[in-house]
Amino acid sequence: MDRIIGIDYGRKRVGVAVSDPLGIFASPLDTVPAAKIIDYIKKYAETQSVARFVVGYPVNMDNTPSEAAADVDIFLKRLAKEFPSIPVTLEDERFTSVLAHRAMIDGGMKAKDRRDKSSVDRISAAIILQSYLDKKDRD
Repeated sequence: MDRIIGIDYGRKRVGVAVSDPLGIFASPLDTVPAAKIIDYIKKYAETQSVARFVVGYPVNMDNTPSEAAADVDIFLKRLAKEFPSIPVTLEDERFTSVLAHRAMIDGGMKAKDRRDKSSVDRISAAIILQSYLDKKDRD
């Protein structure tokens, strides 16, 4: 069955999440250095069928693209070039880091472990993907 990949793109690190085969639940998968994300996705796609990418898009409170959007735009062009047959959906990523920290606290993660930014990136990617999956089910 197809998987949907959620991506929280950052200049240094990229959080990656994946849906279950039925497209109901998002789970954190990995945190990858930004320079290696395309190779990581290619390797993942060798073993799993990928139906869609859901990429977190950074916007300001007034819905205009934030400064970080320029980096995401460059990544989106690379993604489209490398995977032309896989559709990409942009998902508002406002507050995902705050929600990720809250999820870690609520889940009982120790303060020392919460300081690991790679955990935040993975969980943020899962939140972005879950947001998309929840909306998709309502349509």
